[in-house]
Amino acid sequence: MSRALPNNRLILFVVNDAGFFLSHRLPLALAAKKQGYDVCVATPPGDGVEQIKAEGLSYRQVSLSRSGANPLAELRTIWNLYRLYRELQPLIVHHVTIKPVLYGTLAARVAKVSAVVNAISGLGFVFLARGWFSAIARSAVLTSYRWLFSRKRLWVIVQNRDDYDYLLEKECLSQDKIELIRGSGVDVDNFVMSTESDGLPLVVLPGRMLWDKGVGEFVEAAQQLHRMGIKARFALVGGIDPNNPESVPAVRLAEWAREGNVEWWGNRQDMPEIYSDAHIICLPSYREGLPKVLLEAAATGRAIVATDVPGCREIVIEGENGLLVPARESRPLADALRRLITNPALRQSMGQKGRAMAEAEFSIHQVIERHLNIYQRALEP
Repeated sequence: MSRALPNNRLILFVVNDAGFFLSHRLPLALAAKKQGYDVCVATPPGDGVEQIKAEGLSYRQVSLSRSGANPLAELRTIWNLYRLYRELQPLIVHHVTIKPVLYGTLAARVAKVSAVVNAISGLGFVFLARGWFSAIARSAVLTSYRWLFSRKRLWVIVQNRDDYDYLLEKECLSQDKIELIRGSGVDVDNFVMSTESDGLPLVVLPGRMLWDKGVGEFVEAAQQLHRMGIKARFALVGGIDPNNPESVPAVRLAEWAREGNVEWWGNRQDMPEIYSDAHIICLPSYREGLPKVLLEAAATGRAIVATDVPGCREIVIEGENGLLVPARESRPLADALRRLITNPALRQSMGQKGRAMAEAEFSIHQVIERHLNIYQRALEP
């Protein structure tokens, strides 16, 4: 029996978290739909599923844990993706983040999906962790990439130059298959420039509460600055992620808040207002793809303190729109924060330059156009 022809207008997004799809890929999906594509989104169940449906997008539930270690469960996930691809026969499957990329590309290869787009929004935990086991895991992932990415009609999107160069250096794919698109873009009409509010300077770390986001170093820096007599507020804004091995326990976050050096605001939906209330945005991460929170901070006209690591240094230009510090060290972080806390004029100058950069280089409209160009190539014979 001959294989069914692909549904030549269907783009299927496969993402391991509905909330991540909404925050990072929804504008792209809606733009693709406006261009005449059919769009379906496949994620595990979660809080964002109803909003995906409310946006007028088709939805399919998939079992896709981010930290699964049960081999049988992982094989079942690949099998279920294969069955989904065979059923829907999409023109393009767009995988987002590492596990969908690995499992989904394998399933797409067996199911003979017409075209595959893989978005690697950062090389992930396995490339950050240390030790012999992590070294073996990295080698396994790279070997998998080389085989999976060898198929025709496949494109890989990375968000920063470091990841781009690394994958080419490790010969994971040829240059004609890799695209550098710097982040998910920022809506400069939603995140608008605003003047600083009065009162104590507020330093905000926005993001999931993960150790490798530099949460521990941020708390230590706040403690050091308070001991020095620096008057400022420090807020952790983001939820916990219990499925991530780097998740900071809620009890630890609550303990820090009780001690009084930092505040923990939890997950928030009013981020434009939070950036507007803040005086400094801080992200002392160990590695990133290209952090959306820093794009939003720049668009809002806020000075940034971030680590000099892949992803962050794509956005922060030292001395221009922010300050860069070494990763995993709290003392340089405290020094950089103190410099901005005590210098409002420098903060405002950096904020203005950040806004100009966001408008010129990171507008969401530019990012969407780059993706739609890739989709158009998938239509070519």
